[in-house]
Parts: sequence; C-alpha cells; structure tokens
Amino acid sequence: MSKETWRLVTRDANGELVIHDFDSPEGILRTHLQIGSDDCSTDLALRGAPVFRTLIGPMPEGRSIVRYETPEVFEALTKEWAMPRSPRRRTRKTTPAQATDAASDAERAGG
Repeated sequence: MSKETWRLVTRDANGELVIHDFDSPEGILRTHLQIGSDDCSTDLALRGAPVFRTLIGPMPEGRSIVRYETPEVFEALTKEWAMPRSPRRRTRKTTPAQATDAASDAERAGG
C-alpha cells in the first residue's frame, strides 16, 4: 500500500481534537479491534486497509495518509463541513473624488 501514515483522530475530555500518527496500522491495532478489511473504497490504495470496530474509516487524507475517526469526531466534522457559509460581502471605499461627484449630483437634483 502506498500510504505512509496511519492517522487516528479522537477527542479528549476537553473536547479538543487529538491526532495520533502511526507508521503502520499496528499502532491502531493496539487499541482497537480489527473487524475486517476495506474492499470497496473508491481510493484503490485503501483497498485491503483494516476496518476497526468503533472507528470510521479508512478515509484518504492527501496522498500518503490513511485516516480513521471516532464516530463523535466524524459527526462533528461532517456537520461543520456541511454548514452553509455566509457569502463574503464586498465593501467599497469611496474616494474623495467619488464623494465630491455624489455631492454635486445631489445638489443638481435638489436645485
């Protein structure tokens, strides 16, 4: 497999994300039970990667990282990702010449 880093993303007691990186899936095997192997990933490099009980994954993260998340992290990050972002508003600053032109137009209309 061409993936070089195996990443496990969890939350600590304070709610902060905790990222653990391993050189192989054996690091994750120390704390989680493997229940199968991925056989349907659209990323062909992930096919055959282990599937762990209580973890979501494997997911590609860049070219060389296999990512696993706890269900709580997956749900929170998915909700964050799916939230619509408000469009950026452009504000235009008026230059002194534009302000003078606007004042002249207002005087002509009123006079």
